[in-house]
Amino acid sequence: MINDVHKHRMAIFTCEATRYFSEKVVAAMNRLKGPEDPEVVLGPLEVTHFSDGEFVPVRGATCFIIQSTFPPTDNLMELLLSMDAAKRASANKVIAVIPYFGWARQDRKDKPRVSIGAKLVANMIKAAGADALMTCDLHADQIQGFFDLPVNHLYASYDFLGILRKMQKADPERFTIAAPDMGGAKRANAYAKNLHCPVVICHKTRARANVVERIVPIGEVEGRDIVIIDDIIDTAGTLTAAANELVKRGARSVRAFATHAVLSGPAYERIDASALSEVYVTDTIPLNPDKRALQGKIRVVSLAETFARMILRVYNYEPISSEFPL
Repeated sequence: MINDVHKHRMAIFTCEATRYFSEKVVAAMNRLKGPEDPEVVLGPLEVTHFSDGEFVPVRGATCFIIQSTFPPTDNLMELLLSMDAAKRASANKVIAVIPYFGWARQDRKDKPRVSIGAKLVANMIKAAGADALMTCDLHADQIQGFFDLPVNHLYASYDFLGILRKMQKADPERFTIAAPDMGGAKRANAYAKNLHCPVVICHKTRARANVVERIVPIGEVEGRDIVIIDDIIDTAGTLTAAANELVKRGARSVRAFATHAVLSGPAYERIDASALSEVYVTDTIPLNPDKRALQGKIRVVSLAETFARMILRVYNYEPISSEFPL
């Protein structure tokens, strides 16, 4: 239901890399709106290699521009130029909807002479004219502090928990949540607390970046149906090494749930060859169409309806935190 709390109309736009997701969001918004509300349409946005975006008239509108910032960097630039174009076209508000916020893992100076990419991108989004941000499962919650504007932080847990509860019902005594490394312990513990089940933490040491040297599970593994919880699958090195080690130590089955399927390098091949029986990801990043033969274990959970509900809530100045149990 769209409340008549202000006179600014809503305008939804998408950059090209996330059009597949934005079309599902708009379709979900039309299912959720009241019968007396106007149809939500995806506004035309023309982007060329030589200029910023060209919009239909958006003067006075609240503009939501949807784009995940996964590689290449052209996707980030397209979002920035589109926000700048909307602001220069006299939009009342510009809200960046970034289902997957790239550069989130560059969130601290952990060695000398390195950049803090998450902060740099936050500054660029502000400079391009964004009045607010909507994103999902940031790599670290404190990244919200890099933004000098409101951040609406969504969580895939809303959509994941329903699937996990069905799995748990099959054999609740054996159901166990796991973290693939110490950094994911807080996230895994939150899921385990909500599901009232045990948790296993995998202690990982690296030989070098993206190369896992050794994994040692901490907790009861033997005979358990284990679900690994993570926010991002990149090369899948840590995830598959953890799954293989858990099975080696007697786990009955191992599945994984991760929000953002970056799946770079040998990720698809590693998942296909691993002990994982299923891997659940969301559609914040599209799967590689050239790797269809290796996607047998991968299940995609759409976040389109969740984003649709939250966009309507933000447009109507309604709170969103009550929607997320974790």
